This record gives sequence, C-alpha cells and structure tokens, in this order.
Amino acid sequence: MPNHVDSDRLTRRLPTSRRSITILAFALVYVFWGSTYLGIRVAVERVPPILLAGSRFSVSGSLMLVFCALTGRRVRVTRRQLLQLGFIGVLLLSISNSVLAWAELFLPSGLSALLVAIVPIWFLLVERFVLPTGDRVRPSGVAGVALGGLGVAVLFWPKIATGPTLGWAELGACLALLGSSFCWAFGSVLSRRWKVAVDPLVASGWQMLCAGLINVGAATLLGEHHRAVWNATSIGAIAYLVVFGSWVGYSAYIWLLRHVATSKVATYAYVNPVVAVLLGWAFLGESLDRFILIGAAIIVPAVALVTRSEHAADADAPVAEAG
Repeated sequence: MPNHVDSDRLTRRLPTSRRSITILAFALVYVFWGSTYLGIRVAVERVPPILLAGSRFSVSGSLMLVFCALTGRRVRVTRRQLLQLGFIGVLLLSISNSVLAWAELFLPSGLSALLVAIVPIWFLLVERFVLPTGDRVRPSGVAGVALGGLGVAVLFWPKIATGPTLGWAELGACLALLGSSFCWAFGSVLSRRWKVAVDPLVASGWQMLCAGLINVGAATLLGEHHRAVWNATSIGAIAYLVVFGSWVGYSAYIWLLRHVATSKVATYAYVNPVVAVLLGWAFLGESLDRFILIGAAIIVPAVALVTRSEHAADADAPVAEAG
C-alpha cells in the first residue's frame, strides 16, 4: 500500500499543466493507435508493407523536423544521438510496423491488434531478463505472463486445430507479430534507458526519418514500388497514418516514455485491441468469433496483471524529465 500512496503523492506534486498533458497524451495513444490497424489494413492492400512503412515515416519524419525547426527547437543532433535515435527507430518502426503491415495481409486487423497487445508482457521479460534492472519478478507478473500465454494459445487454436487446411502464411504472420512485439518492447525500453538529451518531438522526427529512409531503400531493392497502387484510397490511408499514427500517436508515446514509467505507458495495450476490433468489425466486416472474444477476455486481464506488477516496482521511481 505505501507504494500506491507514494505514487499518488508524486502525481499530485506534478504541475497541473503536466498532469493535463499526460492525460491528453494517454488519450491520443489509446484512441488513435487503435485506429491505425484499420488504416494499415486499408493501405497495405494497395501499397506493399515495407514501402508503406517507408513512405509513411519518411514523410512524417521530414515534416516533423521541419515543424520543430520552424518552432525554434534545436533539430541538430550529435552523431552518437543520431545513431541511438536511428537504432530505436529501426526497432520501433522499420521492423515492428513493417511486420504488422505484412501480417495484416493475412490476418484480420482485430486479431493483429490482440497479438500485439502482449507487448506489456514482453516489457516485463525485457526489463527483467534481457536488460535487467535487478528487480525480482513479482508473483502477479508471473501469473500475467502465464495467462497471456494462454490467451495467445486460444487465438492460435482455431488455426492449429484445422491442421492441413491452415494457410502457413497465417500462422507465420501470427508468429511474426509476436516477434515484432518483442522488438517494439526492446526498443521502447532502450528509449527510456538511454534518455537521449533531445527534445521529444525532435527525437520522434529523427526516429521516423531514419526508419523511413531505411524502409524506402529496402522496398526499392525488393521492387515493391512496381507493385504499389497510388490512388485516393491509398494516399488517404497513408495521410491518416502520417498525421494520427505518426505525428500525434507516436510523438505522444515518446513523450510518455520520458515522463511516465514504462509499465504505465504500456497500458495502451488494454484499449488499442478493443478499438481495432470494433473498427475492423464496423468498417471491414471482420468477424468476431468466440476464439477472438475468449482470447481478448484472457489477454486483457493478463496485461493488467503484468502492468500492476510493474506499477508496484516503479511507484517509488522518480519521473524522468525530457532532455
């Protein structure tokens, strides 16, 4: 109980403006990132996945840096800072978003969102075993990991049970999403650990630009530009992803990573799948079968257990200031 009291006291010490910005940032990440699954599904049917991520982040990163320069922010970074930001951008954007876009060629957007929802479980495993802090894993965290594994198994079950009739691309897409979720968690933890002394918006701009240029180069080598269909639908979907997924959502996410405990930031995984499933059902006619509903009913509490475990460990930690 003392940890919760200390956390509340820490929150009350924050200026009112900081609390308001934090609430707004969470709302932006919760809602807009949930809607990006729909945008990606619409766009990737016309623009191949690596080129989709490349065009999206090249545009959003360039314009973000121009905006930062026009508003008086220091855009210039050192070579070390650029390497750090570029590496984080590759993990969070080049890999994770490209894999997500590819997976949505074979999976419903709602199912994709549910598989990505296990990110907080990866956060716990990364922070305890890959980049250890020395803290022990609490029983609730262990229970959350086990429950999350059960939820993923439920989502996989109809694909495994159908045996030979299963398309291997679907199963591969599911496994790839689990791997990309690990990359996202790893990159997010690195972003918080390194605390690159750069304005959050500038950091977002460089991460997006680096990731975008790498993806555009890879897409060109693979000849994806020959298969792209540029029409009002694909351009509109990419524009939505640029504005609400990259500028608004991603910038809010990076800001939260610098000011709020990683485990609290990871709570976006509660809301995003719900938004994605509902939008996929409403606009794309995706089905809500019992396995998706049961899997969601298991995964969301599992994520809650993991996040509660992390919250107890982080409650006494100071809030990081932006560089």
